Amino acid sequence: MERQSTYTATATIDEQGILTSWSEGARRLLGHEASEVVGGPASALLAAEAGSARRTLAGRDRWNGTVPLRHRDGRRVEQGLLAHRRTSDTGAVDWLVVTAVAGRPQPPRGEPLEEWTFIQSPFPLAIFDTEQRLMRANRRLERALSLPEAAMRGLRLTHISPGPASEEADRTMRQVLETGEPQEVRTGLVPDLGLSTVLTPLKDGTGRVRAVCLAAHRRAPESARQGTEGETGAHAGTAPDLGRAALELAEATVPRLADFMAVDLLDAPRSPADPADAGPVVLRRAALRAVPDDAVSASGAGVGQAIAYEPGSPPADCLASGNAVLYDTSDPLIAAWAAVDPAAGWLHAYGTRALMLVPLLAEGSTLGVALFGRHRRPEPFGPEDLRIAEDLTAHAATGLHSARRYSRARTTTMSLQRSLLPHTLPDQAALDIATRYLPAATKAGVGGDWFDVIPLSGARVALVVGDVVGHGMRASATMGRLRTAVRTLADVDLPADELLTHLDDLVLRLAADEGSADPAAETAGGIGTTCLYAVYDPVSRHCTLARAGHPPPAVVTPDGTVRFIDVPPGPPLGLGGLPFEAFETELPEGSLLALYTDGLLEARDHDIDEALDKLFGALGRPAPTLDAVCDRVLTELLSHRPDDDIALLVARTRALHADRVAAWELESDPSVVARARKHTSDQLSAWGLDEAAFTTELMVSELVTNAIRYGRPPIQLRLIHQDSTLICEVYDSSGTTPHMRRARIFDEGGRGLLLVAQLAKRWGTRHDRVGKTVWAEQTLTPS
Repeated sequence: MERQSTYTATATIDEQGILTSWSEGARRLLGHEASEVVGGPASALLAAEAGSARRTLAGRDRWNGTVPLRHRDGRRVEQGLLAHRRTSDTGAVDWLVVTAVAGRPQPPRGEPLEEWTFIQSPFPLAIFDTEQRLMRANRRLERALSLPEAAMRGLRLTHISPGPASEEADRTMRQVLETGEPQEVRTGLVPDLGLSTVLTPLKDGTGRVRAVCLAAHRRAPESARQGTEGETGAHAGTAPDLGRAALELAEATVPRLADFMAVDLLDAPRSPADPADAGPVVLRRAALRAVPDDAVSASGAGVGQAIAYEPGSPPADCLASGNAVLYDTSDPLIAAWAAVDPAAGWLHAYGTRALMLVPLLAEGSTLGVALFGRHRRPEPFGPEDLRIAEDLTAHAATGLHSARRYSRARTTTMSLQRSLLPHTLPDQAALDIATRYLPAATKAGVGGDWFDVIPLSGARVALVVGDVVGHGMRASATMGRLRTAVRTLADVDLPADELLTHLDDLVLRLAADEGSADPAAETAGGIGTTCLYAVYDPVSRHCTLARAGHPPPAVVTPDGTVRFIDVPPGPPLGLGGLPFEAFETELPEGSLLALYTDGLLEARDHDIDEALDKLFGALGRPAPTLDAVCDRVLTELLSHRPDDDIALLVARTRALHADRVAAWELESDPSVVARARKHTSDQLSAWGLDEAAFTTELMVSELVTNAIRYGRPPIQLRLIHQDSTLICEVYDSSGTTPHMRRARIFDEGGRGLLLVAQLAKRWGTRHDRVGKTVWAEQTLTPS
């Protein structure tokens, strides 16, 4: 019997799904020798349908989750796997699949305080055993690696995050285990972690090394102090949002340094060159902390409230001078201030004995003022207290300044993105539609996800969902360019696969332009962007779709069946030279379509299979409105603000029945023009649209005449009546596009399309696989 110690099983799979390597651990797990499986399809080892695995991995660089595998003896093995997509120096792509098997290391939990320290540490932390397998990971490391602890436990660092940095850290970890001395690795493991990783041996009472602690963080500033500063300085100002950064300063100093602490911030930073205001200085309270906790209610202004400090008051003087200052509350200046200014009411409420004011300064700007008070301890603030407060406040001010700058940049990016997304949905009668857009809640900023609804000719509607690689202003700007391009290409009625081909060319050109301007730019021009384009026709009830690296849409038929539409998975945009394939399916009236970006399925607290189950469950249950469907989907799949942007578009199909559509086959003979006008007149009478007969007959006459004169048979006339819209369409099998021109005085022809353009609300030409359709749309006046 094999000893059930932890071991690692690994395998590699090429892009065609063929196994290229098989480790001894993989043999132990599934019983197959390498010679039996290497060179064969990896799908043969799955105890599930292989197509779902391919769809799951499409467009991803990493995936983790539980997979049903088939053992050599036929039994089913449910195993958690972690898969990394790798690209070699030669451009070859494969997948590294790893899993830790059997006894995954489970360290004993420490005392509550020690456990809280590990979990709540501001640094990403992990503990590895003497075999260099992960035992514990705190929440910050889980967020940085976008992997739950359960998926990493039992794996070595080189399998958790493959790459040169992890290999170096793994070698250094071995040195720590052998020497018992801490080591530092000066290479960031992943972009979300800092450039310094410290590996510290964890020893028992006899001095024996039992584990290694990995702490990833940016190098502490040289001015970092020991004692109180060493305990608290790392906490202050590390958060990306303004309120949290201010609160961390308060938490770092109360009760260690002061009994009361408040952070008051200016709405806009000041520079020394700014003229002093003659009136009160208005600030807003960003953080407040006091001991005991119930004393906060006596502090006067609460968090978020505005505070006005009169000229000559200690806080106003501190802001004006930019210098920290110590006070004893018996000082006449403090007594006078407390007597007249409600903002100083906390001095009497607490029985404050000592006061310290420190300006918040960063990059030549004054951000606000920090107020420290003592009422429990009898000793006043001294020079050492002031030095510590200045150092902590300076560190926090840097974080506050960064948070303010980040907030301003995020607001600008979100404003740009909102201006580029549809503000209202266009009028159309083919689909009922509801949408949602959720920006990411990460430091990376807003991404480039987008959606669109585009009315097309013939009562059809195009639905678009896309995801631009990256975050921030560049991604939003690229999203705007691509959305405009899609609308332009849709306006000329390109088929779905051809539209994506043109969009792919555009991304390549954008990448070339941006790459020449900034060779170091990442994902220039949106290379790797995904897009799904769908066109629904309410007359035929057919939906034609094509996708470029995007997740497939889900559909719920009226009988309650939920499934994915198996649209062929084209490559992401920007790769060039690879074809896209359109897929057509018929949707019963009342079907529900769901288009989304991958952020919806990639929440960090569940794997892809669980997410798909939740998505199908949320879509399959009846709901009174489409807005309720959207809200249910987001509620089911998200337990917190998303790590990536999410665009969701839900549409319910309508059908245009035969009594609203009329079509006739026409001979290619000038004599049929009169017959076409008669068909039109009779049909409009049947629809009760006699008032539109004269205008419509003129347009039909011109369009049919053009098809006979310049086109090729067969010729078809079709009328579509949809609510207040009437559409005339004439099809012929010629691919020649008609052009409107201005006829000269003595020309006998050339005025037909000009007349149509003047009579119709809009008109155009769409090309089919064979032939073209010239259409004209008019809005009916209510009778």
